[in-house]
Amino acid sequence: MAAVAIVAPKPTSPTWRNFREALRRHPTAIAGAVVLLLMVLAAVFAPWLATVDPEAVAPVKRLRPPGTQWWFGTDMMGRDVYSRVVYGTRVSLSIGISVALLTTLFGIAIGLVTGFVRWMDAIVMRVMDGLMSIPPVLLAIALMALTRASIQNVIVAITLAETPRVVRLVRSLVLTLREEPYVQAAVAAGTTLPRILWRHILPNIVAPLLVQATYVCASAMITEAILSFIGAGTPPNIPSWGNIMAEGRSMFGLANYLIFFPGVCLSLAVLAVNLMGDGLRDALDPRLARRM
Repeated sequence: MAAVAIVAPKPTSPTWRNFREALRRHPTAIAGAVVLLLMVLAAVFAPWLATVDPEAVAPVKRLRPPGTQWWFGTDMMGRDVYSRVVYGTRVSLSIGISVALLTTLFGIAIGLVTGFVRWMDAIVMRVMDGLMSIPPVLLAIALMALTRASIQNVIVAITLAETPRVVRLVRSLVLTLREEPYVQAAVAAGTTLPRILWRHILPNIVAPLLVQATYVCASAMITEAILSFIGAGTPPNIPSWGNIMAEGRSMFGLANYLIFFPGVCLSLAVLAVNLMGDGLRDALDPRLARRM
């Protein structure tokens, strides 16, 4: 009688029904998703939501307080703060989402290889440890000091600062998964490394990566605001929440609304993304689902 090989089944991922039930138990995650969706819509329809050109200068209307004509008031040059805040949503969200996507892609590419190839792990992870020893904000400031101010350079600088943390997450997951019976069975059967990574490893690290991506997105928006606030981020001619607050800091005692409104928008965006991340973690983690 021929022997029958018994392979341990793969851990099943949560079904869509369980995912919806988990989200229903976490209304804060739904609230965060709604707030983030509204901000995305505001960024997409900014030309229609803005009342005037965000760069239109009107010195005779400078420092007008918030009211029915200027909802968020005007700045030192008479520019409408509401229109600038609406257009600033585009910059912050685009940078946050771009950095989250890039760091996830780089983290997967580097973490999968270093987790399975031992000789590369010793080299690459020492480089990652060196980058992680520098605070992300300081590393981003140092990288921006070597280049000119632009949105693309800000995205590159923040991506380089955030990638090591995603790499370490992917590597730790791969080191755990490669010892699982189904992976060992695939190795014993002569399955090629790319197929093992694609079929057995990658599907099981998607859920933690989605959660980590939300935190990276929130961190990237804060870092962009810090860089713009100190003059090392987006150019001054591009309205962003950090630029608006930087221009209004000298007038804080006279017109504190110049910092208040963009600061509130930044806080809401970061809070919404973090709430979504917490909801995804609870919904996609099978251990938490069984416990609840």
